[in-house]
Amino acid sequence: MKKLIVLGSTGSIGTSTLDVVRRHPTKLNVVALCAGRNIRLLLEQIAEFRPEFVAICDQRAAQTLKSFFPETAVFSGENAAEQLVLEVQADLVVAAISGMAGLRPVMAAVDRRMNIALANKESLVAAGEILLRRVSDAGVNLLPVDSEHSAIWQAMHGWPRAAIRRLILTASGGPFYGRSRSELYGVDSVAALKHPTWKMGGKISIDSATLMNKGLEVIEAHHLFSMDYDQIDVLVHPQSIVHSIVEYVDGSQLAQLSKPDMRIPIQVALAYPERWEAEYTDNDYHGLQWNFFKPDLTTFPSLRLAIQAGKLAGAYPAILNAANEVAVAGFLEGRLPFLAIPEVVEDVLCSQYVGPCSTIDDVFAADEWARAKALTSLKQRAV
Repeated sequence: MKKLIVLGSTGSIGTSTLDVVRRHPTKLNVVALCAGRNIRLLLEQIAEFRPEFVAICDQRAAQTLKSFFPETAVFSGENAAEQLVLEVQADLVVAAISGMAGLRPVMAAVDRRMNIALANKESLVAAGEILLRRVSDAGVNLLPVDSEHSAIWQAMHGWPRAAIRRLILTASGGPFYGRSRSELYGVDSVAALKHPTWKMGGKISIDSATLMNKGLEVIEAHHLFSMDYDQIDVLVHPQSIVHSIVEYVDGSQLAQLSKPDMRIPIQVALAYPERWEAEYTDNDYHGLQWNFFKPDLTTFPSLRLAIQAGKLAGAYPAILNAANEVAVAGFLEGRLPFLAIPEVVEDVLCSQYVGPCSTIDDVFAADEWARAKALTSLKQRAV
């Protein structure tokens, strides 16, 4: 039985992970849960899965947890997730904390030689080279959870890198794909959060609407699969059934298909190197029409900005990520127009940053600098 630590257990990926656990109670055992501030849901999860350890950022909420479950060890505070990983041993860490807050816990898991099912984009985007070097040194598995990267990983499994010509990431296009730039003036967060095919958290839903999410995934794919940026393409596929395609040097293409349900790639990672039986969707494609389009980089420039930052390397991906997080938060709070999100990101990328990016502390220094620049740009464009 595999012992699991689930970081970000109350978020979209975390709750889907726990549903996979429910379906395989003889194969998976949750030894630790970690959440931000959703104490109500965390209490329910503790009652159901009975972990030995729990972490939560909110210290007041931690006292409540202790009163309900005195036998459970509780970590609290800003560094609670990292402290939990440093103290608790498991076979696999599901890294589903959103944002840069997930980076240090991932690094701690690698240093403790625990395999990782990675859903936290920022770890690879902001610190890809550093993280993969540590993964290699530790000899652990870094298993992709994103549906696109899981698809690529499955489609290229067993083949050498030299056999692969290019990767094709698919994107749903979000709720606004097909609209012109003029049609996006004044759109609000309610409309932007209505993803047509996936059920996701707020930040990633907005990233999907701007296509920044796909840009971040291009950077991830570059690191995960050692592919040059010129060998990674993006196609908009509104039906979200073909999750990605691997093209081989002989011209053949292998794609991974399933109806959109994150429990499928999550289970692939949790079960590795095995395959476990499950029925999450019917996968009946009869009568369905599939479409593929080139992305509109004029209306949705975030994808272009992300690829440019990836090619520049160094601190630029971390700067891109930080600026985007600030801009998306501003939009969700009603302080920034939707079309200004990539404008804030571009402002920060065009600013001069001269710091190094060879350590995790360097990454966080670049992140802090970019956030300050982004806040200045946001104020200039505020509604």
